[in-house]
Amino acid sequence: MAEDKLHIRLHVYDEEIEVTVRREDEEFYRSAAKLITDRYNAYAQAYKGRKNEHIISLMTLVDIALLYQKERSHNDTAPYDNVLTRLTKEIEEALGTSR
Repeated sequence: MAEDKLHIRLHVYDEEIEVTVRREDEEFYRSAAKLITDRYNAYAQAYKGRKNEHIISLMTLVDIALLYQKERSHNDTAPYDNVLTRLTKEIEEALGTSR
């Protein structure tokens, strides 16, 4: 079964980009383009005349990657899984039901 794809145009900062996306991801792509544009504009305004476009682009990428990494760390369930496993083992040992 072929995936349902769309050809869309995204406005990213001062460029129009054509991309093919899965229909269910369209809004994520549009939101991402807006986030990039907003962050780039903020850096461009703050560093106007002091930093070149390449540096502003890199600053934008780092800013967005930082947001991603922070969000990703909030979704890391490994520490909780480890605690639950340890507690389950202790409870089973206390009840004499450990395997």
